[in-house]
Amino acid sequence: MRIDIDEIKCCGGGQCVVAAPEVFDQRDEDGIVVLLDANPAAELLPKVLDAAARCPALAIRVEQ
Repeated sequence: MRIDIDEIKCCGGGQCVVAAPEVFDQRDEDGIVVLLDANPAAELLPKVLDAAARCPALAIRVEQ
C-alpha cells in the first residue's frame, strides 16, 4: 500500500486523524494533514481506506 497526500486540497478537517492516527496527523499551525507513514503495514489498510473515504476534500489517494 502507498499513500499520497495532496496538501493543496487538504482543508484541515481532521477526519483522517480520527480514522487512522497511526498514519495521519495535522500541522499545529494550520491543520493540514501530515503523513506519518507513506507505506503503512497491511493490517492498517482498512483504517487508511476509511480515512480516505472520510476526507471531505478528497486529498488522500491510496494505491494497493
